Amino acid sequence: MDSQNFDVLVIGAGIAGATAAAHCAATHRSTGGRVALMEAEETAGYHSTGRSAAIWIQNYGPPDVRRLTAASRAFFADPPAGFASAPLLAQRPVVTLAPADQEAALQAMLAAGEGLEPLPLSAITAMGPPLREGYAVAAAIERDAFDIDVAALHAGFLKAARLAGGVLALRSRAGRIWHEKGLWHAAASDGTVFRAPVLVNAAGAWGDEVAILAGLAPIGLQPKRRTALIIDPGAQDCSRWPLIGDAAHGWYVRPEARRKLMLSPADETDMPPHDVQPDELDIAIAIDRMQQALDIPVTRVEHRWAGLRSFTPDRSLAIGFDRQAPGFLWMIGQGGYGIQTAPAAGRLVAGLVAGAVAEELLPVLPLVDPNRFAQVAA
Repeated sequence: MDSQNFDVLVIGAGIAGATAAAHCAATHRSTGGRVALMEAEETAGYHSTGRSAAIWIQNYGPPDVRRLTAASRAFFADPPAGFASAPLLAQRPVVTLAPADQEAALQAMLAAGEGLEPLPLSAITAMGPPLREGYAVAAAIERDAFDIDVAALHAGFLKAARLAGGVLALRSRAGRIWHEKGLWHAAASDGTVFRAPVLVNAAGAWGDEVAILAGLAPIGLQPKRRTALIIDPGAQDCSRWPLIGDAAHGWYVRPEARRKLMLSPADETDMPPHDVQPDELDIAIAIDRMQQALDIPVTRVEHRWAGLRSFTPDRSLAIGFDRQAPGFLWMIGQGGYGIQTAPAAGRLVAGLVAGAVAEELLPVLPLVDPNRFAQVAA
């Protein structure tokens, strides 16, 4: 049995694991320490990260998410030299429509949001989208929002981890995890045992399963299916359209690959962790909801897929050390927010491991403390 020693062991090489590994590797580089990133699949980011079409939206998610989103913006706007070959962000305003029964929800968004403003319905058609007359009674716009190049972001963190001495172990599913003599041990499927005093559980939808393998109580993580599809809007040039959705979060559509549209019914169907596939009913629902709002014929679905967005019981993130298991650090429950919060979340994990969390991130700690679920259970 081959045993390898590290300072930090990260399980899961999606966006959460990649940013945790990159930031921890940079922190430990000066002391000669090493970080290992264990991934069960043949490629990193195969599940949720590889199926994400993210956008940076400040007014999205609970308070912890909004704080981490804001703290991530500087990184997205100006990443380190060599991190990516092209900009990570491209401006994409977000327009929210309110039919009559959603007007109160829209007004609540405007009252609580930051940088949101009312938008005349006539302005929507001027921006390009063919809004159907009578669908909405009001609208709002968030101009300061951006498409995120997810593939470049994920690849950049993996590269940063590697350049700082990190090791990426693909096809290394953790079949057994135990704590012995101050070290966490994770046995991979090929018999290799990775050992480190700190284990970061960044396993996404499999986060509770990793915890159970380690002898810990699960926190109640619930993966939920999110469906997406690509359609052709015909002769219309949609490349500069905003992202458009409704105030009830029942659907949204956004430009994709210049002249295509990505559409989703914004579904959240409870699922076990697995290689999730789209459901035809959700595809039909997405098209119907969009066509109630926009005059866009859909003659063919060019591509369809689904991913898992995993939520904690209160829908906030879980990032922090488990009080009952020394050195076990949770980094799960990213829901649909993992991409836009990744830079700050990675810094937070590295700060916790080093015992020196950045001052701007300190207010986030009580909001994402994973031990809050143990308190509820007690």
